[in-house]
Amino acid sequence: MTDQMIAPPIPIQAQGEDLTLLEEVASRTAGVSRLEMCIQCGTCGGSCPSADAMDHTPRMLFAMLRAGMRQEALKSNTPWICVSCYHCVVRCPQEVHIADVMYTLKSMAIRAKLYRDSTAPDFSQTFVGMVEEYGRSFELGLASQHYLKHFPLRLPNMMPMGMGMLSKKRMSLTPKRIKHINQLKTILKRAKELEAEQ
Repeated sequence: MTDQMIAPPIPIQAQGEDLTLLEEVASRTAGVSRLEMCIQCGTCGGSCPSADAMDHTPRMLFAMLRAGMRQEALKSNTPWICVSCYHCVVRCPQEVHIADVMYTLKSMAIRAKLYRDSTAPDFSQTFVGMVEEYGRSFELGLASQHYLKHFPLRLPNMMPMGMGMLSKKRMSLTPKRIKHINQLKTILKRAKELEAEQ
């Protein structure tokens, strides 16, 4: 049996409990996270196709937030392993927006530089940088930068796939900007301002 099946649920709020971290994560999450509604049932971990690779199930991670374990929660690999399939969100009996909370935790971990391995944060920041610059991902540039920085010896093995994608016109040699990129940049700038206000 896994710990999520036999661990007793953590009460909604124990006397004297400090929910500052939980509230901070909930307030930073886009929309209404419903994070405070988690009843520690473990359905999220049982629904997750990536749970075996996580050092903490989402349920355990949320218990850590409730306990104010900032360092441990932000160092967890769980948000980085989340594939955003939304299985957990669909099955959550409390309708907690788990995948959205994972995005928030990634953002907080990057800001605080609290992650064990820079591979995923670097990939995320490269992707975001390309979206900010072009309005879309530039796959060749993204893969090239990522592999050159983290897996340079694997690059030659990627060549056949890359050539196949280029020949089938599934990937471009040069980045292409979306129309009205200035409008997107204005939206992203305002989003950053709103995030800084929190």
